[in-house]
Amino acid sequence: MGLVGAGGIVVVCIFAFNKWQERKQRKQAELAAGGGAQAPVLSEMPADQGTRTRMEPVIGGEAAARAQPSAKTLSDASARRVPPLLPPEVDERADWVVRIESIEPVVAGRLWQASAQPLETITKPVRWFGFSDLDNRWESIGANSGNSYHWVCAALQLVDRRGPAGDADLNRLADGLQHMCDMFMAIPSVPAKGEALVRAAELDRFCAGVDIQIGVNVVAREHLFVGTKLRGLAEVAGLELWSDGCFHARDELGNSLFVLSNLEPNLFVAEDMRTLTTQGVTLMLDVPRVADGVRVFERMMSLAQQLADGLNGAVVDDNRSPFGEKAVGLIRAQIEQFQGQMGEYGIAPGSVLARRLFS
Repeated sequence: MGLVGAGGIVVVCIFAFNKWQERKQRKQAELAAGGGAQAPVLSEMPADQGTRTRMEPVIGGEAAARAQPSAKTLSDASARRVPPLLPPEVDERADWVVRIESIEPVVAGRLWQASAQPLETITKPVRWFGFSDLDNRWESIGANSGNSYHWVCAALQLVDRRGPAGDADLNRLADGLQHMCDMFMAIPSVPAKGEALVRAAELDRFCAGVDIQIGVNVVAREHLFVGTKLRGLAEVAGLELWSDGCFHARDELGNSLFVLSNLEPNLFVAEDMRTLTTQGVTLMLDVPRVADGVRVFERMMSLAQQLADGLNGAVVDDNRSPFGEKAVGLIRAQIEQFQGQMGEYGIAPGSVLARRLFS
Protein backbone atom coordinates (compact mmCIF):
# COMPACT_ATOMS: atom_id res chain seq x y z
CA MET A 1 0.00 0.00 0.00
CA GLY A 2 2.90 2.31 0.74
CA LEU A 3 4.38 1.68 -2.72
CA VAL A 4 1.02 2.38 -4.41
CA GLY A 5 0.68 5.63 -2.53
CA ALA A 6 4.23 6.67 -3.41
CA GLY A 7 3.57 5.92 -7.13
CA GLY A 8 0.43 8.08 -7.11
CA ILE A 9 2.35 10.97 -5.57
CA VAL A 10 5.03 10.72 -8.31
CA VAL A 11 2.39 10.79 -11.09
CA VAL A 12 0.76 13.89 -9.60
CA CYS A 13 4.11 15.64 -9.34
CA ILE A 14 4.97 14.89 -12.97
CA PHE A 15 1.59 16.23 -14.16
CA ALA A 16 2.01 19.42 -12.10
CA PHE A 17 5.57 19.93 -13.44
CA ASN A 18 4.35 19.64 -17.04
CA LYS A 19 1.60 22.20 -16.45
CA TRP A 20 4.13 24.61 -14.94
CA GLN A 21 6.48 24.23 -17.92
CA GLU A 22 3.61 24.79 -20.37
CA ARG A 23 2.55 27.99 -18.59
CA LYS A 24 6.14 29.24 -18.54
CA GLN A 25 6.58 28.69 -22.28
CA ARG A 26 3.30 30.51 -23.06
CA LYS A 27 4.39 33.55 -21.09
CA GLN A 28 7.72 33.68 -22.89
CA ALA A 29 5.99 33.48 -26.27
CA GLU A 30 3.65 36.35 -25.36
CA LEU A 31 6.60 38.49 -24.28
CA ALA A 32 8.44 37.76 -27.55
CA ALA A 33 5.35 38.74 -29.58
CA GLY A 34 4.91 42.06 -27.85
CA GLY A 35 3.86 41.27 -24.37
CA GLY A 36 0.23 40.62 -25.32
CA ALA A 37 -0.42 44.26 -26.16
CA GLN A 38 -3.75 45.07 -27.82
CA ALA A 39 -3.61 45.01 -31.62
CA PRO A 40 -4.14 48.48 -33.10
CA VAL A 41 -7.53 49.21 -34.64
CA LEU A 42 -7.78 50.28 -38.30
CA SER A 43 -8.05 53.99 -37.46
CA GLU A 44 -4.78 53.79 -35.45
CA MET A 45 -2.80 52.05 -38.20
CA PRO A 46 -0.39 53.94 -40.50
CA ALA A 47 -1.97 55.51 -43.54
CA ASP A 48 -0.67 52.89 -45.96
CA GLN A 49 -1.05 49.88 -43.67
CA GLY A 50 -4.62 49.05 -44.67
CA THR A 51 -3.90 49.14 -48.37
CA ARG A 52 -0.80 46.98 -48.47
CA THR A 53 -0.95 43.90 -50.62
CA ARG A 54 -1.07 40.67 -48.66
CA MET A 55 2.20 38.68 -48.99
CA GLU A 56 2.18 34.92 -48.93
CA PRO A 57 4.46 33.33 -46.27
CA VAL A 58 7.56 31.57 -47.57
CA ILE A 59 10.05 29.22 -45.92
CA GLY A 60 13.47 30.81 -45.84
CA GLY A 61 14.59 33.91 -47.71
CA GLU A 62 12.42 36.52 -49.42
CA ALA A 63 9.49 35.69 -51.68
CA ALA A 64 10.23 36.12 -55.39
CA ALA A 65 8.40 38.97 -57.12
CA ARG A 66 5.40 37.83 -59.13
CA ALA A 67 5.65 38.27 -62.90
CA GLN A 68 3.19 40.86 -64.22
CA PRO A 69 1.05 39.80 -67.25
CA SER A 70 1.65 41.70 -70.48
CA ALA A 71 -0.95 44.02 -71.99
CA LYS A 72 -1.54 41.53 -74.82
CA THR A 73 -2.12 38.70 -72.32
CA LEU A 74 -4.67 40.81 -70.43
CA SER A 75 -6.39 41.80 -73.68
CA ASP A 76 -6.59 38.20 -74.87
CA ALA A 77 -7.88 36.97 -71.51
CA SER A 78 -10.49 39.73 -71.41
CA ALA A 79 -11.62 38.92 -74.92
CA ARG A 80 -12.06 35.27 -74.04
CA ARG A 81 -13.92 35.79 -70.76
CA VAL A 82 -16.08 38.87 -71.29
CA PRO A 83 -18.44 38.76 -74.29
CA PRO A 84 -18.18 42.01 -76.29
CA LEU A 85 -21.28 43.99 -77.11
CA LEU A 86 -23.03 43.24 -80.39
CA PRO A 87 -21.74 44.83 -83.61
CA PRO A 88 -23.37 48.20 -84.35
CA GLU A 89 -24.57 46.79 -87.68
CA VAL A 90 -26.69 44.23 -85.82
CA ASP A 91 -30.15 44.96 -84.41
CA GLU A 92 -31.66 42.32 -82.12
CA ARG A 93 -35.16 43.37 -83.20
CA ALA A 94 -34.43 42.20 -86.72
CA ASP A 95 -31.54 39.72 -86.28
CA TRP A 96 -31.09 36.39 -84.53
CA VAL A 97 -27.51 36.58 -83.29
CA VAL A 98 -25.36 33.60 -82.30
CA ARG A 99 -22.11 34.45 -80.49
CA ILE A 100 -19.21 32.02 -80.87
CA GLU A 101 -16.27 31.89 -78.44
CA SER A 102 -13.01 30.17 -79.37
CA ILE A 103 -10.39 29.46 -76.71
CA GLU A 104 -7.66 29.79 -79.31
CA PRO A 105 -7.93 32.38 -82.09
CA VAL A 106 -9.34 30.94 -85.31
CA VAL A 107 -8.94 32.28 -88.84
CA ALA A 108 -12.30 33.79 -89.80
CA GLY A 109 -12.19 32.56 -93.38
CA ARG A 110 -11.85 28.95 -92.23
CA LEU A 111 -14.91 29.32 -89.98
CA TRP A 112 -16.95 30.87 -92.80
CA GLN A 113 -15.96 28.19 -95.31
CA ALA A 114 -16.67 25.37 -92.85
CA SER A 115 -20.21 26.66 -92.35
CA ALA A 116 -20.98 27.65 -95.95
CA GLN A 117 -22.38 24.31 -97.07
CA PRO A 118 -24.56 23.59 -93.98
CA LEU A 119 -26.04 27.12 -94.16
CA GLU A 120 -26.60 27.41 -97.91
CA THR A 121 -30.25 26.31 -97.66
CA ILE A 122 -31.20 29.12 -95.27
CA THR A 123 -33.67 31.47 -96.97
CA LYS A 124 -32.63 34.63 -95.12
CA PRO A 125 -29.33 36.57 -95.23
CA VAL A 126 -26.65 35.63 -92.67
CA ARG A 127 -23.89 38.15 -91.86
CA TRP A 128 -20.63 37.36 -90.07
CA PHE A 129 -18.51 39.51 -87.75
CA GLY A 130 -15.26 38.96 -85.86
CA PHE A 131 -14.13 40.95 -82.82
CA SER A 132 -10.64 42.44 -83.13
CA ASP A 133 -8.85 42.45 -79.75
CA LEU A 134 -6.28 44.87 -81.11
CA ASP A 135 -8.73 47.48 -82.41
CA ASN A 136 -11.49 46.67 -79.89
CA ARG A 137 -14.19 46.57 -82.54
CA TRP A 138 -16.20 44.19 -84.68
CA GLU A 139 -15.16 43.59 -88.28
CA SER A 140 -17.24 42.20 -91.11
CA ILE A 141 -15.80 38.87 -92.27
CA GLY A 142 -16.27 36.63 -95.27
CA ALA A 143 -14.81 33.65 -97.10
CA ASN A 144 -11.46 35.34 -97.73
CA SER A 145 -10.95 36.94 -94.30
CA GLY A 146 -7.46 36.14 -93.01
CA ASN A 147 -7.62 37.62 -89.49
CA SER A 148 -8.00 35.44 -86.41
CA TYR A 149 -10.55 36.05 -83.66
CA HIS A 150 -11.53 34.77 -80.22
CA TRP A 151 -15.09 36.05 -80.69
CA VAL A 152 -17.25 35.63 -83.80
CA CYS A 153 -20.96 36.18 -84.29
CA ALA A 154 -23.41 35.16 -87.00
CA ALA A 155 -26.54 37.30 -87.49
CA LEU A 156 -29.55 35.81 -89.27
CA GLN A 157 -31.96 38.45 -90.65
CA LEU A 158 -35.42 37.59 -89.38
CA VAL A 159 -37.56 39.51 -91.92
CA ASP A 160 -37.42 40.69 -95.51
CA ARG A 161 -40.01 41.25 -98.23
CA ARG A 162 -40.35 37.49 -98.70
CA GLY A 163 -41.70 37.17 -95.16
CA PRO A 164 -40.39 36.15 -91.72
CA ALA A 165 -37.75 33.53 -90.98
CA GLY A 166 -39.15 30.14 -90.04
CA ASP A 167 -38.24 27.52 -87.48
CA ALA A 168 -36.37 25.58 -90.18
CA ASP A 169 -34.06 28.55 -90.84
CA LEU A 170 -33.16 28.90 -87.17
CA ASN A 171 -32.60 25.15 -86.79
CA ARG A 172 -30.34 25.04 -89.85
CA LEU A 173 -28.26 27.91 -88.54
CA ALA A 174 -27.97 26.46 -85.04
CA ASP A 175 -27.08 22.96 -86.29
CA GLY A 176 -24.63 24.28 -88.88
CA LEU A 177 -22.85 26.48 -86.34
CA GLN A 178 -22.69 23.64 -83.81
CA HIS A 179 -21.08 21.40 -86.42
CA MET A 180 -18.59 24.14 -87.25
CA CYS A 181 -17.80 24.76 -83.57
CA ASP A 182 -17.17 21.06 -83.00
CA MET A 183 -14.52 21.18 -85.72
CA PHE A 184 -12.70 24.15 -84.18
CA MET A 185 -13.37 23.47 -80.48
CA ALA A 186 -15.45 26.63 -80.17
CA ILE A 187 -18.52 27.31 -78.04
CA PRO A 188 -21.73 28.74 -79.58
CA SER A 189 -24.22 30.73 -77.51
CA VAL A 190 -27.60 30.07 -79.14
CA PRO A 191 -30.50 32.38 -78.12
CA ALA A 192 -34.04 31.13 -77.55
CA LYS A 193 -35.71 30.21 -80.84
CA GLY A 194 -39.32 30.64 -79.74
CA GLU A 195 -38.85 34.27 -78.76
CA ALA A 196 -37.09 35.01 -82.06
CA LEU A 197 -39.93 33.49 -84.09
CA VAL A 198 -42.52 35.56 -82.24
CA ARG A 199 -40.44 38.69 -82.80
CA ALA A 200 -40.08 37.87 -86.50
CA ALA A 201 -43.82 37.42 -86.97
CA GLU A 202 -44.59 40.71 -85.22
CA LEU A 203 -41.99 42.62 -87.24
CA ASP A 204 -43.25 41.12 -90.49
CA ARG A 205 -46.81 42.25 -89.74
CA PHE A 206 -45.58 45.76 -89.07
CA CYS A 207 -43.48 45.90 -92.23
CA ALA A 208 -46.40 44.70 -94.32
CA GLY A 209 -48.51 47.54 -92.95
CA VAL A 210 -46.07 50.31 -93.93
CA ASP A 211 -44.64 48.82 -97.13
CA ILE A 212 -45.64 51.17 -99.94
CA GLN A 213 -44.16 51.63 -103.40
CA ILE A 214 -45.29 54.49 -105.63
CA GLY A 215 -45.04 54.21 -109.40
CA VAL A 216 -45.75 56.74 -112.13
CA ASN A 217 -45.58 56.14 -115.89
CA VAL A 218 -44.55 58.38 -118.73
CA VAL A 219 -46.05 57.04 -121.97
CA ALA A 220 -45.62 58.08 -125.59
CA ARG A 221 -48.41 60.08 -127.24
CA GLU A 222 -47.65 59.58 -130.94
CA HIS A 223 -44.06 58.41 -131.48
CA LEU A 224 -42.03 55.90 -129.49
CA PHE A 225 -39.37 57.19 -127.13
CA VAL A 226 -35.84 57.04 -128.58
CA GLY A 227 -33.19 55.54 -126.30
CA THR A 228 -30.48 58.14 -126.90
CA LYS A 229 -32.75 61.06 -126.04
CA LEU A 230 -34.20 59.22 -123.06
CA ARG A 231 -30.71 58.50 -121.73
CA GLY A 232 -29.64 62.11 -122.20
CA LEU A 233 -32.60 63.47 -120.25
CA ALA A 234 -32.05 60.96 -117.45
CA GLU A 235 -28.35 61.74 -117.10
CA VAL A 236 -28.95 65.50 -117.15
CA ALA A 237 -31.30 64.95 -114.19
CA GLY A 238 -28.50 63.18 -112.30
CA LEU A 239 -29.57 59.56 -112.83
CA GLU A 240 -27.08 56.76 -113.53
CA LEU A 241 -27.57 53.50 -115.40
CA TRP A 242 -26.80 50.56 -113.12
CA SER A 243 -26.16 46.91 -113.92
CA ASP A 244 -29.76 46.02 -113.01
CA GLY A 245 -30.95 47.68 -116.22
CA CYS A 246 -32.47 50.76 -114.56
CA PHE A 247 -31.48 54.39 -114.13
CA HIS A 248 -31.08 55.30 -110.43
CA ALA A 249 -31.30 58.62 -108.62
CA ARG A 250 -28.83 58.49 -105.73
CA ASP A 251 -28.37 60.37 -102.48
CA GLU A 252 -25.05 61.74 -101.21
CA LEU A 253 -24.15 58.30 -99.78
CA GLY A 254 -24.81 56.52 -103.05
CA ASN A 255 -28.07 54.91 -101.96
CA SER A 256 -30.82 54.62 -104.55
CA LEU A 257 -33.72 57.04 -104.06
CA PHE A 258 -35.92 56.04 -106.99
CA VAL A 259 -35.49 54.19 -110.29
CA LEU A 260 -36.37 54.78 -113.91
CA SER A 261 -37.10 51.53 -115.75
CA ASN A 262 -38.45 50.46 -119.11
CA LEU A 263 -42.21 50.08 -119.32
CA GLU A 264 -41.58 47.23 -121.76
CA PRO A 265 -39.93 43.96 -120.62
CA ASN A 266 -36.47 44.86 -121.99
CA LEU A 267 -33.87 46.23 -119.60
CA PHE A 268 -31.83 49.32 -120.34
CA VAL A 269 -28.32 48.40 -121.52
CA ALA A 270 -25.75 51.11 -122.26
CA GLU A 271 -24.63 49.51 -125.53
CA ASP A 272 -28.21 49.16 -126.78
CA MET A 273 -29.52 52.63 -125.96
CA ARG A 274 -28.69 53.98 -129.43
CA THR A 275 -31.06 51.56 -131.13
CA LEU A 276 -33.68 51.26 -128.39
CA THR A 277 -37.23 52.51 -128.73
CA THR A 278 -39.98 52.09 -126.15
CA GLN A 279 -43.61 52.96 -125.56
CA GLY A 280 -42.87 54.41 -122.14
CA VAL A 281 -40.96 54.35 -118.88
CA THR A 282 -41.85 53.85 -115.21
CA LEU A 283 -40.50 55.77 -112.24
CA MET A 284 -40.69 53.86 -108.94
CA LEU A 285 -40.23 55.13 -105.37
CA ASP A 286 -39.72 52.64 -102.52
CA VAL A 287 -41.03 54.72 -99.60
CA PRO A 288 -39.58 52.84 -96.57
CA ARG A 289 -36.08 52.91 -98.11
CA VAL A 290 -35.77 56.72 -98.29
CA ALA A 291 -35.35 59.19 -95.44
CA ASP A 292 -37.46 62.09 -96.71
CA GLY A 293 -40.17 60.44 -98.74
CA VAL A 294 -42.15 63.56 -99.64
CA ARG A 295 -39.11 65.42 -100.96
CA VAL A 296 -37.99 62.41 -103.02
CA PHE A 297 -41.51 61.93 -104.37
CA GLU A 298 -41.66 65.56 -105.50
CA ARG A 299 -38.28 65.19 -107.22
CA MET A 300 -39.52 62.06 -108.98
CA MET A 301 -42.71 63.75 -110.16
CA SER A 302 -40.67 66.72 -111.41
CA LEU A 303 -38.48 64.36 -113.47
CA ALA A 304 -41.56 62.60 -114.83
CA GLN A 305 -42.90 65.90 -116.09
CA GLN A 306 -39.51 66.79 -117.61
CA LEU A 307 -39.45 63.49 -119.47
CA ALA A 308 -43.00 63.99 -120.69
CA ASP A 309 -42.17 67.45 -121.99
CA GLY A 310 -38.89 66.37 -123.58
CA LEU A 311 -40.21 63.18 -125.19
CA ASN A 312 -43.73 64.35 -126.05
CA GLY A 313 -45.32 61.97 -123.56
CA ALA A 314 -47.93 61.99 -120.80
CA VAL A 315 -47.65 61.32 -117.05
CA VAL A 316 -50.20 58.65 -116.09
CA ASP A 317 -50.86 56.04 -113.39
CA ASP A 318 -51.10 52.29 -113.92
CA ASN A 319 -54.63 52.69 -115.26
CA ARG A 320 -53.37 55.21 -117.82
CA SER A 321 -55.28 57.98 -116.04
CA PRO A 322 -53.53 61.39 -115.84
CA PHE A 323 -51.94 62.33 -112.52
CA GLY A 324 -53.89 65.24 -111.09
CA GLU A 325 -53.01 67.54 -108.21
CA LYS A 326 -55.55 65.75 -106.00
CA ALA A 327 -53.84 62.38 -106.53
CA VAL A 328 -50.45 63.92 -105.81
CA GLY A 329 -51.76 65.38 -102.55
CA LEU A 330 -53.16 62.02 -101.42
CA ILE A 331 -49.84 60.32 -102.11
CA ARG A 332 -47.95 62.95 -100.10
CA ALA A 333 -50.26 62.31 -97.14
CA GLN A 334 -49.75 58.55 -97.41
CA ILE A 335 -45.99 58.92 -97.45
CA GLU A 336 -46.03 61.11 -94.34
CA GLN A 337 -48.34 58.68 -92.54
CA PHE A 338 -46.36 55.53 -93.26
CA GLN A 339 -42.96 57.05 -92.56
CA GLY A 340 -44.33 58.50 -89.32
CA GLN A 341 -45.47 55.01 -88.26
CA MET A 342 -42.00 53.64 -88.97
CA GLY A 343 -40.44 56.32 -86.77
CA GLU A 344 -42.84 55.53 -83.93
CA TYR A 345 -41.86 51.85 -84.16
CA GLY A 346 -38.20 52.82 -83.87
CA ILE A 347 -37.17 52.18 -87.49
CA ALA A 348 -35.93 55.31 -89.23
CA PRO A 349 -37.06 55.49 -92.88
CA GLY A 350 -34.08 55.19 -95.19
CA SER A 351 -31.82 53.76 -92.45
CA VAL A 352 -29.61 50.73 -92.98
CA LEU A 353 -32.09 48.62 -91.01
CA ALA A 354 -35.01 49.83 -93.13
CA ARG A 355 -33.17 49.05 -96.35
CA ARG A 356 -32.40 45.55 -95.07
CA LEU A 357 -35.99 44.84 -94.01
CA PHE A 358 -37.52 46.15 -97.23
CA SER A 359 -35.29 44.26 -99.64
